[in-house]
Amino acid sequence: MTFLSLNQFFREKFGGRVQKIPLDAGLGCPNRDPVTGRGGCIYCNPRGSGTGAWAKGHGIREQLLDGMRWARRRYRARLFMAYFQSYSNTFGSLEQLEALYRQAAAFPEVVGVAIGTRPDCVNQQVLELIARIFRGRMVWMEYGLQSASDETLHRIGRGHSVQAFADAVELTRNFPFRVCAHVMFGLPGEGRREMLATVRFLKKVGIDGIKFHQLYVIKQTRLHRLYERGEYQPVSMEEYAAIVAEALRILPPGTVIQRLTGDPAPGELVAPSWASRKQEIISLINHYMETGRIGG
Repeated sequence: MTFLSLNQFFREKFGGRVQKIPLDAGLGCPNRDPVTGRGGCIYCNPRGSGTGAWAKGHGIREQLLDGMRWARRRYRARLFMAYFQSYSNTFGSLEQLEALYRQAAAFPEVVGVAIGTRPDCVNQQVLELIARIFRGRMVWMEYGLQSASDETLHRIGRGHSVQAFADAVELTRNFPFRVCAHVMFGLPGEGRREMLATVRFLKKVGIDGIKFHQLYVIKQTRLHRLYERGEYQPVSMEEYAAIVAEALRILPPGTVIQRLTGDPAPGELVAPSWASRKQEIISLINHYMETGRIGG
């Protein structure tokens, strides 16, 4: 069994390679806001999976130029996707968001945008703004779900419900956008049944793409403290790979598989050690798909 990778999808749509350029817009997260937040998810570190570029004084235009120069040298890429990655990239005033998005839209070689955010952090006005600024270009809205269990979402301090995700997808369908869901395997209290239930939920709701992440422990997180106390045990690489392989068999053909495994930043990983062996994980997933291995 084969699946549609993001690279293949881009080549089919644009006739060649399209390189995603990660961007840090310096935006925060309502789940970590000092007034309304609850301390963030248990696995989130102070940087919020960000590059730190904004804090170093690098604006969107500068980040894009640097990223495009690198991608031209490395991959001879000519077309690019602006990827607003760090934190929640719809968490700001309309004026603030417009100023940030327009910097990315100013480049003709940027054929589209991917906006990573939370499902409880979008509304009609924000989506209308995105549609107006990126008219005629491809738009991916990336919503973090992690789990289709409200019990799990509460346990990890996610700060939104499963219904919030379904509502965000329904709202987004009013626009010519594609939806990518982020899911996380190995969350506390979840086994194979719960992980695959999340994938079946996404199949039912209807998504265009998905990113799989294994839960790993990084420094300066609440999960780190749970791990040190022996209250959390990561899944094995074999278990993770087998469940992803099974999840891929559940998803409808044509679903764009944007990511098969997470990628911890250098120096941050505490456990499991296999989380940094990206190519080995991907090879194992492919092996289980080829052999028909079912997750145990």
